Amino acid sequence: MSISAFDINKYIKMQSARIMERVTRFDNKLYLEFGGKLFDDFHASRCIPGFRPDTKVQMLKSMADKVEIIIAISALDIEKSKKRGDLNITYDQEVLRLIDAFTEFGLYVGSVCITQYTGQPLAEKFEKRLHQLGEKVFKHYPIDGYPSNIPLIVSDDGYGKNDYIETTHSLVVVTAPGPGSGKMATCLSQLYHEQKRGIKAGYAKFE
Repeated sequence: MSISAFDINKYIKMQSARIMERVTRFDNKLYLEFGGKLFDDFHASRCIPGFRPDTKVQMLKSMADKVEIIIAISALDIEKSKKRGDLNITYDQEVLRLIDAFTEFGLYVGSVCITQYTGQPLAEKFEKRLHQLGEKVFKHYPIDGYPSNIPLIVSDDGYGKNDYIETTHSLVVVTAPGPGSGKMATCLSQLYHEQKRGIKAGYAKFE
């Protein structure tokens, strides 16, 4: 009989407890950027015996009543039909797949944020499709001098120009179809808008 060194139940219990403890350090609002894959994490499952490809999303499911998900996707990636290499589907198709997958797990997808938006035709077409499916869509825009021009970035002409993403849950998980989609910038933009509204929200990254 083989015994795995990794205890998935212990992992879920400990990680969820630490995340919720982090939420309480702020005004009951934490933006949690997720690095890597939430679904289909076959790399982690190969490296850690006993770790399942959906372990991280199972952990989120244990806190489902507190969790809201924002999916970020770059308009630049939509425009060039960038593909997720392992599944060979475009990033916009992956967003739709993620929405369905999260929903099947009982997790609430609050909105999709299109980043780096400058009116790209395919991004506009994707926005219309999301609206037809009943999804909320918000847009964030390029900022000159990002990320070094701090005075401009942290101003009404920087993050302040972005749409404020309205959320209703204390733990807001920000994920994406792949790297470079603008997850961190989405979180920081939200922190700016929350501060303007008198809410001291926090940020953390789950890697």
